[in-house]
This record gives sequence, structure tokens and C-alpha cells, in this order.
Amino acid sequence: MAGGEGTRLRPLTSNAPKPMMPIANVPMMEHIVTLLRGHGFDDIVVTVAFMANHIRNYFGDGSELGVRMAYATEETPLGTAGSVLNAREQLDERFLVISGDVLTDIDLGAIARFHDERGALATIGLTPVDNPLEFGIVITREDGSIERFLEKPTWGQVFSDTINTGIFVLEPEIFDHIEPGRSVDFSSEVFPRLLEQGKPIYGAVVEGYWEDVGTLEAYVRAHKDVLDGRVEVEIPGFEISDGVYVGEGADIHPDARIEGPVIIGDYCRVEGDARLGEYTVLGTNVRIRSGADLQRAVIHDNSYIGAGVRLRGTTVGRSCDLRNGVRAEEGVVLGDECFIGEQAVLSAGVKVYPFKTVEGGAVINSSIVWESRGSRSLFGRLGVSGLANVDVTPELATRVAMAFGTTLKKDANVITSRDSSRSARMLKRAMMAGLNASGVNVRDLEVASMPVTRFAVARPESDAGISIRLEDGDPQSVVIRFFDAKGADITEGAQRKIERLFLREDFRRVFPGEIGDIGFPPRHLELYSVALEAAVDVERIAAAGFKVVVDYSYGATSFVMPNILSKLGADVLAVNPFASTAGIMSWDRDEHARSVASLVRASGASLGAVVDPDGEHLTLVDDAGHVLTDNEALLAYVTLVSGHLDGGSIALPLSVTSHAERLATERGVEILRTKLSNAALMQAASRPRVGFAASDSGGFILPSFLPAFDAAAAMVKMLELLALDGIPLSKVVDGLPSVHIVQETVVTPWEQKGTVMRSLVELSKDREVDLIDGVKVRHDEGWALALPDPEEPVTHVWAEGDSDAAARRLAQEYARRIRQLLR
Repeated sequence: MAGGEGTRLRPLTSNAPKPMMPIANVPMMEHIVTLLRGHGFDDIVVTVAFMANHIRNYFGDGSELGVRMAYATEETPLGTAGSVLNAREQLDERFLVISGDVLTDIDLGAIARFHDERGALATIGLTPVDNPLEFGIVITREDGSIERFLEKPTWGQVFSDTINTGIFVLEPEIFDHIEPGRSVDFSSEVFPRLLEQGKPIYGAVVEGYWEDVGTLEAYVRAHKDVLDGRVEVEIPGFEISDGVYVGEGADIHPDARIEGPVIIGDYCRVEGDARLGEYTVLGTNVRIRSGADLQRAVIHDNSYIGAGVRLRGTTVGRSCDLRNGVRAEEGVVLGDECFIGEQAVLSAGVKVYPFKTVEGGAVINSSIVWESRGSRSLFGRLGVSGLANVDVTPELATRVAMAFGTTLKKDANVITSRDSSRSARMLKRAMMAGLNASGVNVRDLEVASMPVTRFAVARPESDAGISIRLEDGDPQSVVIRFFDAKGADITEGAQRKIERLFLREDFRRVFPGEIGDIGFPPRHLELYSVALEAAVDVERIAAAGFKVVVDYSYGATSFVMPNILSKLGADVLAVNPFASTAGIMSWDRDEHARSVASLVRASGASLGAVVDPDGEHLTLVDDAGHVLTDNEALLAYVTLVSGHLDGGSIALPLSVTSHAERLATERGVEILRTKLSNAALMQAASRPRVGFAASDSGGFILPSFLPAFDAAAAMVKMLELLALDGIPLSKVVDGLPSVHIVQETVVTPWEQKGTVMRSLVELSKDREVDLIDGVKVRHDEGWALALPDPEEPVTHVWAEGDSDAAARRLAQEYARRIRQLLR
């Protein structure tokens, strides 16, 4: 009997039938099939109704389990007896009825023998329980014949503790007593009627374990009973120590603490310092990050448990994603594919239904059934990002690529590239397939830096671009970057269009003859080098005779930069001049900058540079061995570039220091303020008369060459500027003003972000306010900028003042205002 919906087990059964709920990583019904086979029952008819295909697809014809299985579909609810009647054509001899959604090791053969010995028409399997109120009580005589039935009695009616287990042995004559065409129940209708008619109906009291597993509490308890050995079932895996079962291919770090009894499923990964406490069960391919602490937790297949997560008596559905620091208390249940943000707290008894999002830092005290408590968009700051093969899977990559391809014309050409990591290689191949499926051609650069990719995209024969790379600071995560025909990041409007198509799965699927092609552009490195050389005064740079130290940070910039520097006549000391995934994963910007600084001092170099692995961001070291901060580097460029723009303008984000405006204005150059996003800055860099653009994080743009960040081009430009002005970089830095900017972060629920911004505008009506991006309020001693984060439930506050203390006071004042608005 496998037609039950299991409504009391929701949200676990919201999108799977109850018989398919795993107990010790095996569906409940499979435990029943194994029990039947062990007692000689190898011809099985399964009655199915709710999500019947889940059961059919898993079990098939039963041959893999050593039995023969057939199915009887219940189109409308027919009750227990009506459901069996529906399978009558396949039941022409004595048969046994058993639920497919219980956990038991009862001796089925003993019930069949009892039935035989008594010559019964129907025999009901009975078992004693401590609390019989939720079940039907059956009172029998000494010979086992049934005296009376009591369906769900009160304590005043409890004359016996033996209950109906739903296990029956029946003769085919039973069908003569089941009325067709309506819902009929054995316990409340058929058996009482047989008793009235004096038919031979018996109850066989049998020993063994029996659990209905009808509630979420019973589901957790059933796992405990399995691990305690109270019920005989097959536990998959190898018992490596007392009560500790480990599946095939599981990877457990030596520093992980495993306190049995515990089940660790196939291909799980448990990192160092993680703790699996007693009665924890991990399904297949579950990842447990370092510092996670689980006790009495049941985690279904393919879920991700982040660092520092703490679970107590929690059940987690399939493919859930719990980020760092999540806490879930007793009785918390998550449905399939839920996302729980960092540091979120789920109070005792909370149920979260499938596909819901809980924002980071949220405290959830009531169940989430209909609406998510947070917002997850496909695009983040840089593109589509997330944990490789957890959030960003090949399936998702293919669908995103099809959505992107659908926004382009058929037969368009898209440039693709990646870094040297395996994750990026896997996902790029998936995206290439998605682009081809939407009728778009792929021109693959294979491993290439971001600037080289953007340059190839900006060429006339290309229409757009994609690059996949490890995310800076998190080697477990990847980011998929999207570029427009100019090589700049796509706009927010283009992102929203892709996201709409992705969510609706409204993809263009072309005919076989229109499927896109794959090619490999020739000479792209040579073309990039020639164009960059044409953008600067090579002779002036060569005449200066620079000695430079360059750290390529194991990135693909090392494929092109040496050739350019050799043509500039520079004496180069190259550090890490090769592509290495291991090097990228351990890359630390500050550490590499310190190393280059020491080499600059030791070699007497004119300039030192650290190019980040993607080739977009630059860290400079002056001739004195001083590592420039991002603010110092930006002001140095503004100072030098302004003298050679001839009245042009410089584009800078709203969060950049006001000193940049003063330095530019003194040299007759206008500052164009932009939103903080990279896409907005690149769009501004594409405007007429914008001769330079920069971010506050080491990203520099030379619009005459490429309207996007390019560390190699920025470094070459710095050499040109120093050669033109005939001064060392250290002298420029010595003349720069001190910058005092402080940043604060305030946790802000998604639904209150708009209220916070509106209220800040109203509170600042007596001051000069910029609303280019967020709310920027000017003060006599500086400014403050409040901007909601597009990915996290927080608001960022920047403040600049005459000193660090003044900037901190201003930032804290606005942070305090925001917290007061949230009360």
C-alpha cells in the first residue's frame, strides 16, 4: 500500500510520496520490500496514487531487489479496502497486505502460518504499543479470534494495548465483501462487517518492531531506533567502528570528530574540526564544512552544510544550502532545496517548506510556508556566483547560457574564456552547450585573462562574452561574468532580462541545422598586445629605461604581458609568471604586495606591481618600496592623468574620496560620479570625453584602449605617465593628501531597505544630498553614503572626514540612525 500523501510529514513530503522518505538513507518502502523478500514474498503488487511516478521510476519491475513488482494506480481515493479491490486482477490467491510507509521487522511468515493454521478468511497482524490512542485497538479471544474493534479509542475504552498494524493476510474471497465504486476501509467497514457475519477473522499478536512514522517526530525517532539496533534493517555502508557506518567514497578528514552512532552516506565529505554527534545521518553527497556541529540531525542527499553551522534535532531535505554560522534548534525541518543565509537562526519547531530562502542574519520564530524570508536574485555584484557544483552546477550554467543566448540574435558570436581551475573548465563547457542550443556560435579563448577576453569581445566580429573564474577570496566559489559588445559588464537591465528568461525557462531552442558552432580565435594575444602598444607612447617609455618587478599572481596575464614589456624596453623581474590553480586558490594580495616591495627595494626597481589572478586589479609599489593603498593609487593616477587629458573628464564611483575632485579640478579636469557597480563605471567610461576611470578597489580603466578594468594596461599607462612627467612615483605619493574613509555595515531586512532609504532622505532634507546610488549626504567636515547591499540583508555606510576619528563618528552616526529606523 503506497498511495499515502504523508501530510503530517510535510514539508518533507511536499514533493515526494511518504513511502519514498529515506530511513537510514534507504526509502521506507525499500525496507518493506527487503522484509517481504526475506520472508519469501517475491511477487508484489503496489497500489499507488500520490506522485506515483516517483515510486515506479525508483523500483521499476523490482528485479534489482530480487522480486517481481506490478502496479495498480488509484485515480481517486478508494480507501484501504477499495485500493486492494482495485488490484484484484493480480490477486488470485492468498495474499498479504502491508503498508509501504512504515518501519517494521515483524515476522510476516508467522502471521501467514497463523492464518493457515486457523483456516481464516482474514488475519490481522497485531502488536502491543505504549500509547494506543492514535491507532485502532483490536480485542481478541484466547484462540486469536477477534472479539471487537475500537477505532482510536479514549483512555476509558482502552481494554487492550494490541493495535492493528495494517498487516493483513487475506483470502481472495475477501473481494466479495468490498463494495466497488466507492471508498472502503478495512478496519472501519470490512472487518467489523465480517465479524457481524461470523466469518473466521483472527488477530495474530506478533513480536518485533513497528513504527507508523506518521509524524516528523516519529521520523527522527525512527532513525534513532535504527541506530540503536531496535529494528533489524539493512544499513548501507561499512561499519568502521561501533555504530559508525560509512558509505562508499566518503571523505572524512582525520580532524573531524565522529561520535557514533552515526551514518555517513556515499561520497559525503566531512572537513576537519567538524563534529557529527550521536544519531546524525548524512545522505549521499552531503558536504559538511569545518567547524560544523551536528547532533541528532538527519540530512538528506546533496545538501551543503557551511562552516560553523549548528544543528540540534534538525531534519534537512534534499539539496538544501545552509551557509556559514546557521543555527537550527530542536524540531526544525527544512523542505527540499531551501537556502538559509549566513548566521540565520531557526527557532525550535520551525518548518520551512521547499524552495524557500531565509535571509542571512534572520531570526525565524514561525514556519515559512508560502513566502520566503529573503530575496535571492540570479545575479550578484559581478555576475552569477556561488559555490561550485553546489549553487552553480552544470545544469544551472547550461540554463543561464541558454537564457543569455536567447537575448542575442541567432548566429551571434560569443567569446568564452576561463581561468585554469577545473570548476571553471567544467562550467564553461556546460555554458558552451547552452549557447549552441540557443543558436549562438562560441569562440573559445580557453584559458585567458579578463582583459584579453574583454578585448576579444570588443572586436567587430564578436557580439558578447562570458568568462568563468574562481571567486576572489573563496576558492570554493565561482563567478560567471557576462560582457556586452564593448567588452564591458552587461547592464542591470540586461541582467534582469536574462533572469526573467531563466526563471520562466523561456529559452530559444533552435532546429538541428541552426545549432551554433564552436571555434577558436587565432592570434588574440598578438592583437591585444599590438593594440595596447598603440595606446601608449612606447618610445618615451623605452627611453626612460624602467626597471620593474611584476607579480603575475599565477594568472593568465603572464601569457601576454612579458611580450609587451619587452617591447617597452623595460628591465623586468617576473614573479609567479605561470598559470596555476593551486597558486590562485592560496593567493593573498597583501602577502604578494609585501614580497614585491622587498624585491623593489633589493633591486632598486622604478616600480613594482601585483596583477591579480584575473588581470583586472592592480596593486602598485613605488620606487621606495612603499605599497600604495587603493586610495593612494587612485589619487596618484588622478594627479598624473589630469595633466594629460586636455579638459576631459574622469569617472569615479560615488564612494571615492573627495580629494580626487580637488586634485582633478586644480588641473582643469571634471570628475563624473557614477553608481558603485562595475557595470555603471564601465558604462560611464564609454562616454565621450571620459579619458580615465577607476574604482576604489584597484580597478583602472583606459577608455581609449578598453572601457573595462585592465591591470596590465594600467601598469603600462603608469610607466608612460612617469616617463612623460619625468618624476618617480614616490614623489607623487609624497604629495598626496591623507584619506580618511570608514565603512560600517548595518543588518537590514530586505523588506525594510526601501523604508530606510526614504527615511534617510527625509532626515537629510536640510543638507546637500546625492541620489546617484543610495543616499549620499554632504557635511561641512565630509560626507556619508548609505547604500543597501544588492545580495545581502545589510546596508553599507561609508563616511569621509578630516581624520579617522571624525570619519568613524560620522559613519557610526548614520549606522545608529539606520538601526533606530529599524526598531
